[in-house]
Amino acid sequence: MQTRLKWLTKLTRLRNREGIVAAAFLLPSSVGFAVFFLIPFLMGGYYSLVDTPIDGSFVGFANYEQLLANPIFRRAAMNTLQFMGLCVPLNMGLALGLAMLLNRSMRFREWFRIALLSPLVIPVASVVLVWTALFDLHGTLSGWLDKWGHPPQDWLESGAALYVIILVYIWKNVGYNMILFLAGLQQIPADYYEAAAIDGAGKLRQWRSITLVYLTPTTFFVFMMSIVNSFKMFRETYMLAGSYPAEKVYMLQHYMNNMFQSLDYQKLTSAAYTMAVVITVLVWLLFQVERKLRSALE
Repeated sequence: MQTRLKWLTKLTRLRNREGIVAAAFLLPSSVGFAVFFLIPFLMGGYYSLVDTPIDGSFVGFANYEQLLANPIFRRAAMNTLQFMGLCVPLNMGLALGLAMLLNRSMRFREWFRIALLSPLVIPVASVVLVWTALFDLHGTLSGWLDKWGHPPQDWLESGAALYVIILVYIWKNVGYNMILFLAGLQQIPADYYEAAAIDGAGKLRQWRSITLVYLTPTTFFVFMMSIVNSFKMFRETYMLAGSYPAEKVYMLQHYMNNMFQSLDYQKLTSAAYTMAVVITVLVWLLFQVERKLRSALE
């Protein structure tokens, strides 16, 4: 009994020592996280509930009420939702099609993969120069229109600006999503397709009953990453069209950036927290749906 107590005491001391060592290694990153993320996040919550950042008085959710009543914010929110609703399904569908194509034996398959992934490593400034040269008023497309007898058009200042941004988003992110889908496809055993073919299932039935079913976890992950990446398009949009772009591409990030430049911290923090809450709820709902589908498949 005493021997067992000694071993338990030594084991407890070892665990405590390991915990202290682990805490020492985690301390620098924890301090950095607190200083650059947690504390600013909490300060932003405080600013969104007061009327002024310096010696302000508590106003509750009045800033949020004014924000939701602001037509500029509502337009930016609707543009953001429209952009996500268009670019995310298009990107996922194209990435899945490319993944299924490159999952087969074909010539130059590795080169195609590298080419589709190359936009991820190209600097943003270089990309913006290329797209500006294509869609500017004096760019390549306007030059072609002029040769064909049509007046030049500034694509980034017209109703086509949204589709230009969607094209840039797909060009930049389709390769990453393709690799994720390709990894999911390669995890599906080939025996399933052989057994389905023996039972008389055609290619469409195999795709619907095997490929889509076993790609469900990958699809949800790609969907979430596509939503996150859609919010990262602010850099390209800002560099292409500036702080006040065409009405169709004025996104939530533009609104918050302009509020930051005007030092309107109340509108800035209220918009940031509103967007954070919406994204958190959306991700939580996606996880709930994915968990239920996974349970049904199992």
